Amino acid sequence: MEMFKVMGKIGEGAHGLVLRGRHIVSGHDVALKKVTFKKFEDGIPNSVLREIKALRELDSDYIVQLLDAFPQGLGFVLVFEYMPSGLWEMLNDAANPLSIPQVKTYMRMLLRGVAYLHSCSIMHRDLKPANLLVSRDGVLKIADLGLARIFWSETRPYSHQVATRWYRAPELLYGARHYTHAVDLWAVGCILAEMHNRHPLFPGETDIEQLAIVVRTLGTPTEESWPGLTKLPDYNKITFPHSPGLSWRKMLPGACPEVVGLVRRFLLYPAGHRLPAEKALVHPYFFTEPLPCLVSAMPKPEDGHRQRFKRTEYNVDMPADQMFQALNSLLAAPTDN
Repeated sequence: MEMFKVMGKIGEGAHGLVLRGRHIVSGHDVALKKVTFKKFEDGIPNSVLREIKALRELDSDYIVQLLDAFPQGLGFVLVFEYMPSGLWEMLNDAANPLSIPQVKTYMRMLLRGVAYLHSCSIMHRDLKPANLLVSRDGVLKIADLGLARIFWSETRPYSHQVATRWYRAPELLYGARHYTHAVDLWAVGCILAEMHNRHPLFPGETDIEQLAIVVRTLGTPTEESWPGLTKLPDYNKITFPHSPGLSWRKMLPGACPEVVGLVRRFLLYPAGHRLPAEKALVHPYFFTEPLPCLVSAMPKPEDGHRQRFKRTEYNVDMPADQMFQALNSLLAAPTDN
């Protein structure tokens, strides 16, 4: 039997609430992800099972740590280490813009987290600023593995309805069911460009507009520049006016040659040509002035980047016994997509 005091609401996802809590015995703050199963006749959603499976096996300073998981009422509770802010809040804090050394340090942390996931054969499939959280010490960590999937081979089909639209790789926009962890590398390139531009690079409002923006920006792909393009499921469903693409100077105004060089290694149509995260860590971008800063010089949530929430206090009784055997049997079951 464990007791938590719920301090307030942090956010709301597709399957439930994320609350800030405090473990009464230790006094440590935690994030409580409450998932309700009322809408799911078949039990626990696959996305929740994937997240628990992945996080139980992962051990990295750059992945949010899962502390516990157990049933509660008509749902389930995942207990995470508490992260008081995130990259989205940092990018939208006009009063405290990120410096170039801070951007480089965040990018290095992100790449280390992505490299670790990929070394474990895991695709995140939803990398975006809102899923990159920041600890009290200023460390960036990858969160929300609800869409994560173990990558087995390029011949196995996966769902193309993954990744938030602005960070969705072009093969997914064309309906690809066979893809690799390179979809994460495209998202990393979008995030790096956004940190330098202070606004999203491809802000489409619909899937069609998203693809149109990508094509207009990077240029119209062809079978020669992107082998296999014409075989993608949605290739013949829509056409766009031919575009030669924009110059990188227009895409990343004011950016140094090194950041342009790194972004363009990620934002490539052929997924197999995108720079792996491990190799990106030794790119010249990280070794030219200004250099990445120390973690001690990174923004801290206490400096004004704290997430806003309405403060409430009440006790939640969370039983953690008698149900673990059932949970483990569920976790052992295969998941699709």
